[in-house]
Amino acid sequence: MREIKNAAATILVLLLAANAFGHGGESHEVSEVLEKWTFDPLVILCLSISAMVYLAGISKLWTESNAGAGISVWSATAYAAGWVSLVIALVSPVHAWGEVLFSAHMTQHEILMLVSAPLIVIGRPMIAVMWAMPMAWRARVGSIVNLPAVKRPWRFITHPGVAWAIHAAALWIWHIPFLFQATITSELVHAMQHLSFFGSAVLFWWAMINESRGLAGYGAGILYLFTTSIHSGLLGAFLTFTHRVLYPIYSGTTSQWGLSPIEDQQLAGTHIINPPSCWSSIGDRPHCEVDPA
Repeated sequence: MREIKNAAATILVLLLAANAFGHGGESHEVSEVLEKWTFDPLVILCLSISAMVYLAGISKLWTESNAGAGISVWSATAYAAGWVSLVIALVSPVHAWGEVLFSAHMTQHEILMLVSAPLIVIGRPMIAVMWAMPMAWRARVGSIVNLPAVKRPWRFITHPGVAWAIHAAALWIWHIPFLFQATITSELVHAMQHLSFFGSAVLFWWAMINESRGLAGYGAGILYLFTTSIHSGLLGAFLTFTHRVLYPIYSGTTSQWGLSPIEDQQLAGTHIINPPSCWSSIGDRPHCEVDPA
């Protein structure tokens, strides 16, 4: 009960901070953008609740069993790292940076899809959520989850081939110029883009990590990862080598960063071709790294 009260107090403080600092005047100055944190109330609320529920779940689980039972210390550490990466992508100056440079926006999306999503999946959040519930709720939710009307659709969308297609569609559709540019002028569209990128990536990594079992499973997982790198690489190559500015909405802000619009677009393309990677994570212990280039 004490943990819940402390978490509620933390959420209240964060929401007050969001209201106080979240929507100041927009600025494209380099120094101001690099110091600007984005305290969107909904984002802060979601991040706070996800941390609170996960901590409550593993605390109860490990108290009743022992540390590492059900959710290993490694998995809990992965979840914490994934949660921190979400803060970096959505709250830190990376978010404001993505509104003035297309290449920075790409970096933000790569963090969401290739760092945050796999680490969150490895953290086994569903187990933590179940343990965070009261015992009576746990039994009811468990029975609902096992209903054919719930279980079959979930098994369908987490099938590796279906998850691969959903993730690929999200990636390509949101890079249609008029849709991508709408994310700069509409907070709602921007939120929908981030949700679809992160959500489809969670489905993809869930399928790769939790559904790949045995030699055939691992072989299929490698194939899905390889084909994902191929189609995303094609998108990156197109952005890198085209001579046409596809996202002119950034044209008024790139010069302050020493880039022309086409150079910014080409830099974004190289981020897709050579992204931060967790793609060795088909095994039990993924290794994630960000290429400094």
